[in-house]
Amino acid sequence: MKKGLLLLVLLPNLLLAQLDASYYLESNHPYDPKIPTPASVLGYEVGQWHVSHDKLVQYMTILAASSDRVTIENRGKTYEDRPLLLLTITHPDNHQNIGQIQKQHLQLSEPSGSSLALETMPLVVYQGFSIHGNEPSGANAGLLAAYHLVASQAPETEQLLQDVVILFDPSYNPDGLQRFAYWANTNKNQNLTTDNNDREYSEVWPRGRTNHYHFDLNRDWLPAQLPESQARIESFTNWLPNILTDHHEMGTDATFFFQPGIQSRVHPLTPKMNQKLTKEIGTYHAEALNKIGSLYYTEESYDDFYYGKGSTYPDVNGSIGILFEQASSRGHIQDSDNGVLTFPFTVRNQLTAAFSTLKAAQNMRVKLLRYMRDFYKDARQEAAKNKSKAIVFGQTKDPVSAYKLAEILERHKIKVHQLNKPFTHKGKTYHPETSYVVPLEQKKNKLIRGMFEKRTQFEDSLFYDISGWTFPLAFNLQYDFINNTSMAGAQIEKLTTPEGSITSTSNYAYLFEAHGYDTPAALYELMEAGIRIKTALKPFASEGTAFDYGTYMIPVQNQNLSGEALTQKLAAVAKKYSLKVTGVNTGLMKGIDLGSQLFITLELPKIAMLVGDGVRSYDAGEIWHLFDTRYNIPLTKIDIRDLSRIDLSGYTHFILPSYSGEWLDYFADKFKEYTEEGGTLIGFRYSLDWLQKHKFIDVEIKSFERNATGVRFDQKRDWEGAQNIGGAIFNTRVDRSHPINFGVAGNSLPMFRDTSIFIKPNANSYNNPIQYTNTPLLSGYISEEKLELLKRSVPFQTQGKGEGRVIIFTDNTNFRAFWYGTNRLLANAIFLSKAM
Repeated sequence: MKKGLLLLVLLPNLLLAQLDASYYLESNHPYDPKIPTPASVLGYEVGQWHVSHDKLVQYMTILAASSDRVTIENRGKTYEDRPLLLLTITHPDNHQNIGQIQKQHLQLSEPSGSSLALETMPLVVYQGFSIHGNEPSGANAGLLAAYHLVASQAPETEQLLQDVVILFDPSYNPDGLQRFAYWANTNKNQNLTTDNNDREYSEVWPRGRTNHYHFDLNRDWLPAQLPESQARIESFTNWLPNILTDHHEMGTDATFFFQPGIQSRVHPLTPKMNQKLTKEIGTYHAEALNKIGSLYYTEESYDDFYYGKGSTYPDVNGSIGILFEQASSRGHIQDSDNGVLTFPFTVRNQLTAAFSTLKAAQNMRVKLLRYMRDFYKDARQEAAKNKSKAIVFGQTKDPVSAYKLAEILERHKIKVHQLNKPFTHKGKTYHPETSYVVPLEQKKNKLIRGMFEKRTQFEDSLFYDISGWTFPLAFNLQYDFINNTSMAGAQIEKLTTPEGSITSTSNYAYLFEAHGYDTPAALYELMEAGIRIKTALKPFASEGTAFDYGTYMIPVQNQNLSGEALTQKLAAVAKKYSLKVTGVNTGLMKGIDLGSQLFITLELPKIAMLVGDGVRSYDAGEIWHLFDTRYNIPLTKIDIRDLSRIDLSGYTHFILPSYSGEWLDYFADKFKEYTEEGGTLIGFRYSLDWLQKHKFIDVEIKSFERNATGVRFDQKRDWEGAQNIGGAIFNTRVDRSHPINFGVAGNSLPMFRDTSIFIKPNANSYNNPIQYTNTPLLSGYISEEKLELLKRSVPFQTQGKGEGRVIIFTDNTNFRAFWYGTNRLLANAIFLSKAM
């Protein structure tokens, strides 16, 4: 072997073997020897291995016990029962007065804050790391950052801690970090290889990016549906930090990014001063990275539009959100376009950015405090000038969905009031029991507008994430902006779940409509208890009370339970799931009678779902989360690698989340046999390609063809990107007599869409129970060309296949766990497939 080649082989191992703390921190810096270093607890130097979350927790706990500069709290647990830690790091004098500092800081968001002396107030910085578990350089850098802040005895550190209160979140995503650390460490070679083809750099499905249910936690800051997000939002709203940092990784061949991002893609509600301050903070990052010779860039690639991201949510709350993106080693060492990229190098860059953030915070302290005060002052003035004074929202027949939206507002510390009396506006009626009022003249005015407004005009046509997220549309609720607050009752101090009960007992039958959000959970619990349930294919009325399509009927007689036991079980379920259950003592109805053949009996479903290579993990996770945490319905996850050995005949329904690839081709005959013999196959999004290819379903797809005219080569990416539907909301008209729509309130249904699959309507109108309107765009961006294709297309089709059925959705009905309004479509596809 040539000497030069031998050196290249040995170099990666020498780099990590000789690694010590001086690579990251000044070797002659005055550190308190009584403070434990990360290496003394971990047993290795940071960067030699990927820290697992349990070891990270161990170090942070020991660190907190070693110094009066830091306190530690556990704010809750992840789905895998890992603690959600938060350290508060500041000068001991500040800790002695932390409650008053917090109170005074929050006062800046109130009118009384105008008299505060900013020069004497500390700044608050929230530093968070590795919200994507397989972007671990941030969390590993956090070990060193925390150590330095606690152990440094330098005068400048003492002054920094006098000037700044640091809310230190060492791992935004404990479950994902643990998953990736396991992968990287168990596949690490003793003789490190930079070869990108090594198994270490190719994680298995679903990979470590996401949390337990495969959610991207960096899209959940606004919906706040997941425990990790809820803990963060509570910490954020309890403090309203001036700066929040979010440390990420990107492709291996990149360098380092820090904000600001692309200026044409900043949300209009974000003040111009926010971006000016972000740019000024960026000069500190540039100076620090220049010193260590690291390449970087800014104002490219990333944007500040969707308020559900960690670097953008602060912008609508009077803070400065900052995104860092480090080129990823995705393990310990890899070849890249910029040379050999080591894990320690990525850690050092993140550490450098963490320190430069604190330097900027200290030097810009008064300026940032003034910005926060001015932000809320301006927001109050804007609200006072705005003609709209309140938002009212609700849904008479689905109080749970309205409650769930109110719950999100409560998490963000948005004031919600009762509706003081029945209220009608523009033909929509709201009732106090099922509606809420949000006054707009409150300090979170901008955030409220960011959640409730519809926006269809944009400066740019490219988006890093979704462009539409109007919350009441996502929940399929009635809502209106009102010019007064006369309908607002008392502020709700603590939300209570809507009541459910049996209105009258019966020895004949019980009835409840399908509109309630938790109805699928109630159905499964009752059916699992052996209770026979039927559903009405047509509306009817009993003693003046109308019952809609899909009303569920439980006969009292000929059940496995006695009448008394059945009533007790039903009462418990009604209370648990907020159902209004009516007892009737006769089968004679106005319309169909209770013994009609237009009542069909439900079957207890047994559901399986495909997971593994080729399946979009986000989509699979959303479905898993829906069934497991909301409907309490067992869901068997079947890996594509195991399909050959599994008998599918025991499952009533099999779900194909969005899928692309060729591996599933080997099992086409298996699924044909499954459907021919009575199984129901439900496909989402790009699974349609596979179902069409293997003739499970026959639909006609509208084609999109457009040639670029007058577009330069350097404009190609923008031109192509403008045709993407990154995520917007569109209106559909629904046929409420079709079982897929049972429980939908009203004749329209807002749907989320981020695909370009446009199905032509079936020749028979009754086969198009959900159809986009001629003016479908409600909120978000879509190109004119794609909008034309979307008009009158259909997002749902179903066709019989032998004794079974195939159902397809072009859109994601379970998007990011907050699209409550369309969750029921999948539930109906499960419980009511035999009626379709």
